[in-house]
Amino acid sequence: MGKSVSKQFAEEVLKAHNDYRKKHGVPSLKLCKKLNQEAQQYSEALASTRILKHSSESSSGKCGENLAWASYDQTGKEVADRWYSEIKNYNFQNPGFSSGTGHFTAMVWKSTKKMGVGKATASDGSTFVVARYDPAGNVINPGHFEQNVLSLKK
Repeated sequence: MGKSVSKQFAEEVLKAHNDYRKKHGVPSLKLCKKLNQEAQQYSEALASTRILKHSSESSSGKCGENLAWASYDQTGKEVADRWYSEIKNYNFQNPGFSSGTGHFTAMVWKSTKKMGVGKATASDGSTFVVARYDPAGNVINPGHFEQNVLSLKK
């Protein structure tokens, strides 16, 4: 995959994130070269194994991570929209982490500043997308969800 394709894709994912973040009144993210490289490397690793699982870096809390798989070549906006659609399952009255809303909360996490995006195509034509976030969101310490996952601005 050519660099220009990946750069354009990353910018599309970033723009969708920032459009959504604006609706929640939180600051925009910036793309980070290092995170882009790491996300790209990991997306290629996923594409080679064709198993969608979180990286050890994200499990240890070094970075936040959203993953997406599709049987076709997904656009950046589609991926971001799918992650964000979990907002319908998020209970702002009872904030906290759940597996059904973790993509959404990572996207709009207020204190996250930077992101990186990678996309790789597997031999069967399916695509794996990795987004990395720094600092990581979805911190389960008390009060963090209240402070970082803000409801939609009226």
